[in-house]
Amino acid sequence: MCLPAHLDNAEKCRSFNWGQVKVKMKPNMHTETYDLAIIGAGPAGMMAALRAAECGARVVILEKKHMPGIKLLMTGKERCNITNSETDVRKFAAHYGKNGKFLLNALYHFGVTETIDFFHRHDLKTKVERGGRVFPESDKAKDVHGLFLNLIRKNNITLLTNCSIKKISVTHNTIEKIVLDNREMKARNYLICTGGRSYPQTGSSGDGYTWARQMGHTIIQPEPALTPVVVKEQWVKELEGLSLKNVAISVYQDNRKKDARFGEALFTGSGMSGPVILDMSRHIGELLANGPVDLFIDFKPALDFDMLDKRILRDLEGQKHKAMRNILPGLLPQKMIPVILELTGIDPEKKGHSMTKDERKKLRALLKQFPLTIKGLLGFDKAIITAGGVHLKEVDPRTMRSRIIDNLYFAGEVLDLDGPTGGYNLQVCWSTGYLAGEHAAQH
Repeated sequence: MCLPAHLDNAEKCRSFNWGQVKVKMKPNMHTETYDLAIIGAGPAGMMAALRAAECGARVVILEKKHMPGIKLLMTGKERCNITNSETDVRKFAAHYGKNGKFLLNALYHFGVTETIDFFHRHDLKTKVERGGRVFPESDKAKDVHGLFLNLIRKNNITLLTNCSIKKISVTHNTIEKIVLDNREMKARNYLICTGGRSYPQTGSSGDGYTWARQMGHTIIQPEPALTPVVVKEQWVKELEGLSLKNVAISVYQDNRKKDARFGEALFTGSGMSGPVILDMSRHIGELLANGPVDLFIDFKPALDFDMLDKRILRDLEGQKHKAMRNILPGLLPQKMIPVILELTGIDPEKKGHSMTKDERKKLRALLKQFPLTIKGLLGFDKAIITAGGVHLKEVDPRTMRSRIIDNLYFAGEVLDLDGPTGGYNLQVCWSTGYLAGEHAAQH
């Protein structure tokens, strides 16, 4: 598989196609030596490489896919939600739950302000959108991707793609070398930033967990996080693609409210997605392990039941000679109307003045408590990130250095760190990658 033209500075594992058989050329094994060998060319790996090179280190990045940063190109619906504009470090760290304290050192060293300054310094302008989400002004993830590739080239960082790691040799708590198909890599220090298991087609297949475990690290069970939910109701297919704004969504188990959020959501062909759903998905997964879970959508959170009833009466009175299917657009998105009418049993052609009190109560109930039964969560193929990973107690938060292997560092999603949507997870990559790269270069 060939690299794009703008990546032709990257060295490629030599391979040729002979008819239908792919033959890998295996010249005599040779050894290359660097100050820092980085496994994984995602956002954390590329940031670490740049910082290490700035500190004078000779750096090599090993990437198993045909090009670096594939997942970066997909983030934020290909717009790349770079970070979140929350600059208070402790408030920012609180979004990661109990594990957020681990990030404090990295965030104080290279946090939101430093991240945005980094992009501005390299001529990539940013903008802030709803919820503090920071995007490139161009709305193009490929501009962020291209910036890193240009800097990798300018800093003379060696980038090896299509690389298959056969073995990581360890002796007396120290990595000696990395063995590839036809070469060995020796370095003073090594950094694993292979990501988690989400979107495995981008290269995040959990290799980092395997290597870390083999070297004595504890791995917190990886689980899909920030993932869409699947519901039992088949008619949800009719709502596929419908985006909801300013809705309140609640999650119940055993008739008790377990979670509630306000914001944006999206219907999919099998259930729901969008920021509100994604942020609740981890909690939903935990609840499902204990039994059925129900979800309720409040389409009119600014109105209580009485206020909504008065609003419905006003709409019916003002359009009493219109059919219900033509009255409801004032209350609901057009795509929702056939579903609501079907569930309430109201004839779409029924005139406003003919609505009964019982029908009005059913309509009001669905507008305030639209029910869905959660069947499950989509897996790693659709999860934005992975929860779980390398146990944080086994990594020094001041340097990202392993407490078990003397010359090993970790950065990014391979660590047991996951945050909500809104730029928080990419910031983990920038902050931990920068810190790891700096210390690995100087140690």
